[in-house]
Amino acid sequence: MIRAPSAAWKPRCRLTRYAASLSLLIFWNAPVDARSLENVIERGALTLCASPNALPFASKSGPVPGFQIELGEKIAEQLGVKLTREWVVSAVQYRRADCDLVLDVISRKDTSPPGGVRVTRPYHRSGVVLAVRSDSKASSLASLDPYQRVGVQVGSLVSMTLAKGGATTSPFVFENDIVAALANREIEAAAVTPMTVGWFNLQHADKPLRLIPAFDNDEDLNWNIAAGLLRPDDKLRTRVDAAIEALLADGTIARIYARYGIELRPPQ
Repeated sequence: MIRAPSAAWKPRCRLTRYAASLSLLIFWNAPVDARSLENVIERGALTLCASPNALPFASKSGPVPGFQIELGEKIAEQLGVKLTREWVVSAVQYRRADCDLVLDVISRKDTSPPGGVRVTRPYHRSGVVLAVRSDSKASSLASLDPYQRVGVQVGSLVSMTLAKGGATTSPFVFENDIVAALANREIEAAAVTPMTVGWFNLQHADKPLRLIPAFDNDEDLNWNIAAGLLRPDDKLRTRVDAAIEALLADGTIARIYARYGIELRPPQ
């Protein structure tokens, strides 16, 4: 049975399903004008599109802005401009927004994003992991008993992979609901992204979840993360690449992620 989250959770969790999937689709009907480095410098601003209520990714209000906002600010700083924000929650709003930059775009060597989006050099490695409670004896997917349920996002690739392998799964709409169900002992394990678990653990230090790298050998369930630029010229792409390189080298990205309970993993 699919659990229906409260209305207050929906905007936040929608991005958690995975921000990168949406960020590739939203630009299919985006404006055709290219954005050059000269345009950005003349405006004195780099515009990031993000969701207003999607922590740990981004937030319009509250005590923390989200790691996308913090990283966007550092990239803009490297370019010598300020970061401006376009708050968007739907594909229609994305198409109307005047974005230069989106973050957490899935970057695959064999697939190019549509609509003129160009990805930067990757800066993070993500994917699907198996999360269990800290008191669980499970050490792998195979160590779970057949009757023990694994929470999955409904219709996801990992849900199909687990079903084919004979695992018993429970479908949910949002990752946040999956880890909440795991903590409440409604399920025995959760197939989710490390970002979701890291953010949960940061807020629930009294009952942290443990990660098991159960899907590391499945290329379809692991991916690199990059920034996406909307039809940039070569100079803008080069400068943003250099900015990300510098922020990786001095540990800035790792520190930003750590503030949200996320471990930065090197891309492959």
